[in-house]
Amino acid sequence: MVDVAPFKGLVYNKEKIQNFDEVMSPPYDIISEKMQHELYEKHLYNFVRLILGKIQPSDTEQENRYTRAKLLFDEWQTQGVLLSSTKPTIYPYKVEYTVKKQKKQMNGFFVLLKLDPEYKTVKAHEKTLAKPKADRLNLMRACDANLEPIQLMYMDEADGIRKTIDAAIGKPMMSVKGYDGFTHRLWRLEDQRVIQSIVDSLHEKILFIADGHHRYQTSINFAMEKQQQTGNTDPHAPFRYIMVVLCNMFDPGLSILPTHRLIHLPNADIEDALTKLQPYVTIEKKPLEKQKYDYVAMGKKIMKDIETDTKHTFAMYSKNAYYVLTLKDEQVMDRLAADHSKTWRTLDVSILHKLILEPFGITDANLEDHVKYTRVDAEAVQMVDEGDYDFSFLMNATKIEQLKAIADAGEHMPQKSTYFLPKLLSGLVMYKM
Repeated sequence: MVDVAPFKGLVYNKEKIQNFDEVMSPPYDIISEKMQHELYEKHLYNFVRLILGKIQPSDTEQENRYTRAKLLFDEWQTQGVLLSSTKPTIYPYKVEYTVKKQKKQMNGFFVLLKLDPEYKTVKAHEKTLAKPKADRLNLMRACDANLEPIQLMYMDEADGIRKTIDAAIGKPMMSVKGYDGFTHRLWRLEDQRVIQSIVDSLHEKILFIADGHHRYQTSINFAMEKQQQTGNTDPHAPFRYIMVVLCNMFDPGLSILPTHRLIHLPNADIEDALTKLQPYVTIEKKPLEKQKYDYVAMGKKIMKDIETDTKHTFAMYSKNAYYVLTLKDEQVMDRLAADHSKTWRTLDVSILHKLILEPFGITDANLEDHVKYTRVDAEAVQMVDEGDYDFSFLMNATKIEQLKAIADAGEHMPQKSTYFLPKLLSGLVMYKM
């Protein structure tokens, strides 16, 4: 059973912060070093100082980015920069944005979700890595809080929960222009009757993690650790819950974008690898010399060339040219990945990793050494031309029904298979345990 609850969230105090735009932050995992510096300079109370503090050369186990986050978190509450709600609350959340020249609005809400360590009612579709989990666990230990939400989806074809929420809210408590240029709006919903109807509506649902696999598992690890430390076996102890944003899987305001692969493999023989692929894929080489250095145009052209609803098509970019690769027959994956479901075997990202990357010697064991990721079409071209990477693969997006099927089957996609838009803004609400 899905168990959700309202909570007394911490939010920025409008009496202390004149412009909320200046204190909000992107999610920690997409903040570059340059962006981190810009956010530090933007405002003394910018949220990046809590979720991704700067590392200092003098850092020790006793004083580091996590202990500094704890000190700031406490200070901001003492100073009244952060205020707690007086009543248990659900926080409706809407994001207005434009993607591919289309205006959209995502509808969701902040709520507490009881952790499901066995993943029976919460379904994951990606594997997690040790390093990101260790980082977020250290921050959670220091602050005893969820500073950022993760995003999960529920299925509601009638869209009843969203309609119930919209009927109960008026003017937003906060409207913020995010780093992404999107408009993020937040409300307080304190009507206990409405809250209870939402809680009841979710009891029999299955939830699917859209964004936050590492932080969800980290929260499970943290809860186990807290129980051992405190001896507290109360099933409703605060550490057994995680702050999430829930949204309807059928919400037309949700978008999934592709995640392209940047390859670091300086000694790769591209022609030899392509020769090995010829029995399985058609290969069409295309020059790009006329558009050289107009990376936005180049990215758009490549994505247009691989656009398809029925085939498995990728682009491999090397300097001054790219290759359009199209799978000839899905049955080759039956041999290469017989231990996986039919859905997994027919994912573009699975085909890319098993059939195309492995001839280059890139496997699950060394993936992190050779593969990085970008969601920006132009970057997948530019970063190769500028020598940061040796070649890249551009691909189409995973479909939401594929994600559901993989999660239902208890399987995991390869890393970075999905990129949901819009990204949640960090700093809107915090959960102090």
